[in-house]
Amino acid sequence: MKRVFGAKKNKEPPPTIQDATDRINKRGETVDEKIKKLDAELARYKEQIKKTRPGPAQEAVKARAMRVLKQKRMYEGQRDMMYNQTFNLDQVAFATEGIKDAQQTMSALKSANKELKGMMKTVNISGIDSLQDEMMDMMDMSTEIQESLGRSYNVPDDIDEEELFGELDALEADMGAETESDAIPSYLQPDKEPDLDAELNLPAAPTGNSAVPNRVRPQTEDELGLPTVPHASIRS
Repeated sequence: MKRVFGAKKNKEPPPTIQDATDRINKRGETVDEKIKKLDAELARYKEQIKKTRPGPAQEAVKARAMRVLKQKRMYEGQRDMMYNQTFNLDQVAFATEGIKDAQQTMSALKSANKELKGMMKTVNISGIDSLQDEMMDMMDMSTEIQESLGRSYNVPDDIDEEELFGELDALEADMGAETESDAIPSYLQPDKEPDLDAELNLPAAPTGNSAVPNRVRPQTEDELGLPTVPHASIRS
């Protein structure tokens, strides 16, 4: 059958915008090269025209220069046309990329919307509200329990200012009494030598050879540990 009707040819895929742009750019480069060659040829003809004298030879050079100039204008027209085609292809490419980006954005939004709807089905707003109310009740109960456990027993709640100052004055008096009681009693203080002459108010001892030297008497103490006062002898 293939020999009779022939095999079906595979169609080539249509060129993309990038392929068309690359092809036009290559053609544009070729045209630019041709224009450069024509410019060099025109410059050479210009020098020849300056060197030759007016006449048939100069006219022949001018005719050649005119022909080259026409070719240059034709190539410049083609180059401008290819530049316009490239510009149009770039605009189409930008628009195509924008549409592709929009399609991807829409696909992402649809997927996110579907996922969000599925997640919202598992969330109950009323359940959240009831959970919050239950948590608030539990916190209030915990506060009441803490206050109840921290309550003091047999402590008056209302104390006026007079009672406060009276209690402070009594406390200050008690502290003063304790300070005085902490002092060393007199009977525990170190012993001091008593001035017997001052206590007995005795006359001064006479001076002379016949005077009897004072004898040091042993000092006695009473039952409390204090020195006893000696009894003065009564002279007739």
